[in-house]
Amino acid sequence: MPQFMDVHRGMRGITADELHSAHQADLAIENEESVHFKQAWADPDSGIVYCLSEAPSAEAVQRIHERAGHKADEVHAVPLTI
Repeated sequence: MPQFMDVHRGMRGITADELHSAHQADLAIENEESVHFKQAWADPDSGIVYCLSEAPSAEAVQRIHERAGHKADEVHAVPLTI
């Protein structure tokens, strides 16, 4: 399954609890698009959040994020990892 890294901006001040809640909202509905959100990272000072997922497409990732209430600003394919 292809991997994707998405970026959310404008989340300055996000807390660990808020990041956890957002990630849980994705996990609750991810199966509906055959997506699996593997991990999320946040920098509260810059307001940037990153999410790593496996999914059939970038569009599927975005649909889950939108439905969970936090549309991604960017979704990038990760075709090569080491």
